[in-house]
Amino acid sequence: MFQIIGIVLLFAMVFGGYTIAGGKMYVILKSLPYEMMMIGGAAVAALVMSNSPATLKGVAGGFGKVFAGPKWKKQDYTDLLSLLFKLTKTMKSKGVIALESHIEKPAESAIFQNYPKVLKDHFATDFICDTLRMMTMNLEDPHQIEDAMEKQLEKHHHEALGPAHALQNMADALPALGIVAAVLGVIKTMAAITEPPEVLGGMIGGALVGTFLGVFLAYGLVGPLAVRLKEITDEEAAYYKIIRSVLVAHLHGNAAQISVEIGRGDIPSTAQPSFAELEEALQNAPADA
Repeated sequence: MFQIIGIVLLFAMVFGGYTIAGGKMYVILKSLPYEMMMIGGAAVAALVMSNSPATLKGVAGGFGKVFAGPKWKKQDYTDLLSLLFKLTKTMKSKGVIALESHIEKPAESAIFQNYPKVLKDHFATDFICDTLRMMTMNLEDPHQIEDAMEKQLEKHHHEALGPAHALQNMADALPALGIVAAVLGVIKTMAAITEPPEVLGGMIGGALVGTFLGVFLAYGLVGPLAVRLKEITDEEAAYYKIIRSVLVAHLHGNAAQISVEIGRGDIPSTAQPSFAELEEALQNAPADA
């Protein structure tokens, strides 16, 4: 919602101020299709050349994220802590044998099935199951497991940031591409140097539209969208850090309730449940099928 308001405000202030100052919109509108074809087309072509198909797919999906916000909401964090509470409590009270059926086939697990959104996220599910599997194989050094988990998180986050970096690179290139379009406009103008001043003036004005569009799109639109996408990606990464915090706390011998409380501290403030809300969620958690 705020992104849409920002875009509307951006266009209203820039073009409204230009019009109020006496600028003629027909000069911009006349040149806009051709300049946008050159600048926008070149920017998209550079984006395609410099990124992998996976990153390009992430860029396309990233626009939806920018307007929808982070996919994890307050209830999702509470569900994750509830799931981890059940898993660590099962491991502590019933032993690793009772846990194996849940981590070997999580899609068939009575515990995981109560939290479908967590189960749907393949990285979160694999991250939980792989770490617990290491614990069942007698790797119980908290520092070793924390180090292994941290490396997985770094790799995943690096890959997740690819679309934001690609958009930022596109924003950085747009001013230069605007100059390219403006130079082509100047070349066109020079080829018509025998035309009267009023014609040359319109042609020069059209050429300068290219420079304007490159800078406007870079710093007014694409750059801010890239920054917002990175912010969302960083916030979503906190979801996976909770898994690390809870499982490492469990390895240090803490009770399941204490472990999830430690994990609650990693939740972004805007989505963090209170101590009482989490306690109520754990008490009212659905029974295993």
